[in-house]
Amino acid sequence: MRKAFFALPLLAFLIQGCLSADPVLNRGSFPKGFVFGTASSAYQYEGAVKEDGRGPSVWDKYSHTFGKVIDFSNADVAVDQYHRFEEDIQLMANMGMDAYRFSISWSRIYPNGSGAVNQAGVDHYNRFINALLAKGIQPYVTLYHWDLPLALEDKYKGWLDRQIISDFANYAETCFREFGDRVKHWITFNEPHTFSIQGYDVGLHAPGRCSILLLLFCRGGNSATEPYIVAHNVLLSHAAVADIYRTKYKATQNGSLGIAFDVMWYVPSSNAPEDIEATQRAQDFQLGWFMDPLFFGEYPSSMRTSVGSRLPKFSPQEAASVKGSLDFVGINYYTTYYAMNDKRKIVGVLLNDSLADSGQSQRVTFKNGRPIGDKASAIWLYIVPEGLRSLMNYVKSRYGSPPIFITENVGGGYTSRFGLYFVDYRDKLKRYPKNSVQWFKKFLMPTT
Repeated sequence: MRKAFFALPLLAFLIQGCLSADPVLNRGSFPKGFVFGTASSAYQYEGAVKEDGRGPSVWDKYSHTFGKVIDFSNADVAVDQYHRFEEDIQLMANMGMDAYRFSISWSRIYPNGSGAVNQAGVDHYNRFINALLAKGIQPYVTLYHWDLPLALEDKYKGWLDRQIISDFANYAETCFREFGDRVKHWITFNEPHTFSIQGYDVGLHAPGRCSILLLLFCRGGNSATEPYIVAHNVLLSHAAVADIYRTKYKATQNGSLGIAFDVMWYVPSSNAPEDIEATQRAQDFQLGWFMDPLFFGEYPSSMRTSVGSRLPKFSPQEAASVKGSLDFVGINYYTTYYAMNDKRKIVGVLLNDSLADSGQSQRVTFKNGRPIGDKASAIWLYIVPEGLRSLMNYVKSRYGSPPIFITENVGGGYTSRFGLYFVDYRDKLKRYPKNSVQWFKKFLMPTT
């Protein structure tokens, strides 16, 4: 039995670590209106990659390239949610979930990234959204979860070219026009830091570009510049989309826009001033990379100092459009790391990338070898629930208490066992509930 790419508890991560503890803890323990749900993405769930006019994405090409995915899998079928969405929605309803965060496949709406709309794709998502609402589940829609239409990558290298801004804005406006009467929470990008780094720095995600010395089979990029260019174009794209929504749709649709950020919490590996400073730089080069422009109109000072001329600059007009363009902040928190100053500059010599620019290296154990938390199933993941509280306090302090959604809690193919249900690939993709499903059913029962 193998599990799908991921099926993640959405907005419920606040209760991780309490699963077996307090029997009194239930839905009533949280403020009225607190939302619990699940999350997915189009490429990792839908399958049906060649049906109903869908065009190929960069992940279709990448996953079919030998050696790019750990277990040599692809998402041609995935868990077939394209055909089985009604079954999956019923499973969510049975648990008592309030919301479902899913992404729309850009390639289903625009098979070539731009040009003619694929009506079959629009019709599918209309059916999907209506099915959610019929079960009392609110759609939280991600516009971009890494599956760039391959046509745009081939045409002008996708996120490396500023033409992507207008093409993404056109796609987003189509979604607002077609679905915005029912969708009230839009997430323009999922984890822009992840796809900027993994796709254009270390080359471990699509489109697989990098120039790092240690990666002998990755030579199609520039790890010292491309991640910064991609991130810059992402921020400008978000700002363009926010302007369109606020100008043309918000008054009638009354929705909100945010971005879901991947965020690790960092603590110093020692009390030495250089390790404390390295810890702040680690956060600057992850969350601050995006949040500082969105709240302050410029990149963190540590990035501007370290990256120098390789870091793109905002014009005054661009800075004004980016600043304040978020209605809410999505946080995908997984774990906490120790950060330490890279005294010997070994990372810089070997990598010459954004990690080297940050001047810090990471480790996950104490000096005596004790781990920072209990080991989870994924190789890189330790369970450190207190890191989430520290992170929330940091966001509140630095960015002025913005509205926050915990939006998540994956080149791993089918090897990592995240999720609420197992999917049996040897028996017609049958879904089997984990023990956590029963826990959530009990937890989410209405209270008087």
